[in-house]
Amino acid sequence: MTNFRDHMGRPIVAVTGIGVVTSLGVGKADNWAALTSGKSGIHPITRFPVDHLNTRISGMVDFLDSSSKGASPLTYELAETAAHEAVAESGLDSSDFGGPLFLASPPVELDWHERFSLYNSDSQDAGAERLLRVARALKELDIFETTQFGSIADRLADRFGTRGLPITLSTACASGATAIQLGVEAIRRGECDRALSIGADGSATAEALIRFSLLSALSTHNDIPEKASKPFSKDRDGFVLAEGSGALVLESLEAALARGATVLGILRGCGEKADDFHRTRSKPDGSPAIAAVRAALADAGLSKDEIDYVNAHGTSTPENDKMEHLSLSTVFGERIGSMPVSSNKSMIGHTLSAAGAVEAAFSLMTMRESVIPPTINYDNPDPAIVLDVVPNKKRNAEVRSVLSNSFGFGGQNTCLVMAREPV
Repeated sequence: MTNFRDHMGRPIVAVTGIGVVTSLGVGKADNWAALTSGKSGIHPITRFPVDHLNTRISGMVDFLDSSSKGASPLTYELAETAAHEAVAESGLDSSDFGGPLFLASPPVELDWHERFSLYNSDSQDAGAERLLRVARALKELDIFETTQFGSIADRLADRFGTRGLPITLSTACASGATAIQLGVEAIRRGECDRALSIGADGSATAEALIRFSLLSALSTHNDIPEKASKPFSKDRDGFVLAEGSGALVLESLEAALARGATVLGILRGCGEKADDFHRTRSKPDGSPAIAAVRAALADAGLSKDEIDYVNAHGTSTPENDKMEHLSLSTVFGERIGSMPVSSNKSMIGHTLSAAGAVEAAFSLMTMRESVIPPTINYDNPDPAIVLDVVPNKKRNAEVRSVLSNSFGFGGQNTCLVMAREPV
């Protein structure tokens, strides 16, 4: 008889649908084929002029209808596309989903064409008065809707028929994982039998590029874009700004099996811990990240020896990769040197708000396909970071459980533990 409760007596949470969009393509099939072949989606930026910028490459999604229409329209299309694939795979009604929506998306701001529409060069008014007068005269909803943090989730809720107030969240680079955690917790509390968790980010704008450049966070390896992201390598010089989306349909295992759904994996545990050390840098001793990993293992009811693979945050920045190695080596001890730890960001770049959801989707596929995607561009190992990064080529392996890390700017740390099958 199937056990529908976990070690703490809570409903076991299953995944019944997965959707993905990255710079590698639309859908799980294309993304998985590219990812496991070591293909990079990082390319020169063509969306805006980059002549005087230090970084001129990205993992932008340039092939959707809204790719040139601004961050908000693109984030919506990314979210809708991934959600449609996930809900379709789950076999649930794509217009009457029937559970809550948790969306991770980037903070909103006016795009330049919207800023110009609010600027009247003929006016003699002071700045604030002019802005108010022009805004009142526009009588358009577009600007209002695209600058409201919850507008994308509202539209998705209408599109898929989710229930209750749609939740929009931003916990920096951990956002996608947090959206999944909120879905898991809602099911565990008995508030619903299913939830739709999405991470989407189409905010690779010129402003974002400049801001991250000013933080010295981005790679400037422009000459060969596909070689720019090199997590855990000695010559890593920053992350590559990217866009994408990941969506999971989460259900209680009991409800999923009752309706005959195919179970794609199990969300065993979630762990989180805030780091108040610095706006961008992690605490030097790695204690918040260590605590997040341990909390995820405890929540999953698994020991450190029961994790077969780590889907690393692995941004390719000097600071993050060093901190992640410190946290993993502290938790897993000597075993970490032989335990596979790879980074999808070596191929797709850093999808920011979407990263945790995208990487959770790839983690689930790793278990289902018994293939670990590689960390590409690993040609110059860092002797201070002793990890089995699955260098440059995929690896066939039986993977029963995965730890997926998301460590964000501002001290947001969220870790997910996934399993191939229920206990």
